Amino acid sequence: METDLVTAAVTRAEEASFAYSCDPGVGRLLAALAAAVPEGGRVLELGTGAGVGLAWLVSGLLPRTDVTVTSVERDPDRAALAARDGWPPFVDLRTGDALDLLDRLGAFDLIFADATGGKHVGLDRTIAALRPRGILLVDDLAPAPGWDDDLIRKQRAVRDALLAHERLVAVELDHASGLVLATAR
Repeated sequence: METDLVTAAVTRAEEASFAYSCDPGVGRLLAALAAAVPEGGRVLELGTGAGVGLAWLVSGLLPRTDVTVTSVERDPDRAALAARDGWPPFVDLRTGDALDLLDRLGAFDLIFADATGGKHVGLDRTIAALRPRGILLVDDLAPAPGWDDDLIRKQRAVRDALLAHERLVAVELDHASGLVLATAR
C-alpha cells in the first residue's frame, strides 16, 4: 500500500541520510489506524523526522479531507526537510518541542508518539491528550543493535508505563520495531 507520499518521504530521508524513519511495518499499521479515525477526527504525530510516518498516516486517510493531522518536529532542519514536498491542506506541520506544544494542541483520536518529548519525557501528557477511545501507538520498543543501556532502560520504562496505565487498555505487539498499541478508556 505504499503511496507516492510514502515514496517521496522515504526518498527525502535517504537523500538527507536520516536513518530514523518509520519502519514500513509500523507505517502500514499507522495507515490502517488512520483509516479508522472518526469523521472530523484529529491525529497527532510527535516526531515528524523526514515525514515518513506522516506520509503513512496521510495515506491511510486519503481521499478523506475531514481529519486534521498535526505533526510536531523539534529540529528545524528536519522540519524543513519534511515540509519540502507538498502536503494536503489538512496537514499541520509544527516546529517546536512537543512538550511545549502538547498542552495547547487539544485532544486527539490517534497519536503516534515517536519522539523523546511525549514518549520518554511527558508520556503522561501524551496519554492525557487522547480523547476517550483514542488510540496511542508507540514504536521502537524492542532493543536494537547499537542501543546503549540507558536507551534500553528508557524504552522499557515507556513500555511498562503504557501496559500498566489505568486509563489505557494496551497490548504489546511483537511487530516491526516493537510496539505498544493502547486505547484510552
